[in-house]
Amino acid sequence: MDLKERKKHKQMGIKRFFNSIKFSIDGLKYAYPNEQSLWLHGFGSLFLILLGVIFQITFIRWAILIVASVVVLAIELLNTAIEAVVDLVTDKYHPLAKIAKDCGSAAGGVSGLMLFIIACFIFAPYIMALFK
Repeated sequence: MDLKERKKHKQMGIKRFFNSIKFSIDGLKYAYPNEQSLWLHGFGSLFLILLGVIFQITFIRWAILIVASVVVLAIELLNTAIEAVVDLVTDKYHPLAKIAKDCGSAAGGVSGLMLFIIACFIFAPYIMALFK
């Protein structure tokens, strides 16, 4: 495909907009039933939302919690994409493939740890108040 054909392929328009939404939904449809980490982070996020409702957290705390949760879920989706590309490129063990998959997994783990720490900062005062 030459440059002119690529530009035509990438033209803006309502059809392209709706296709991009469809492709995003397709990605979610694949990832949620096939990726355990996404389920765990998804349920963890729902649990944090439940705690937020129970403790009636402030608007700013909601904003921080939601942004951190979405970051974790987005990183898990990117990790899924990295794993799919590595599996497409090779079905054999290769040290660079291992590095790519391990680093993607580490990104998910680090972001999950960040969300846990943020949740502790947000909910610790409320939980401690229950025991006073």
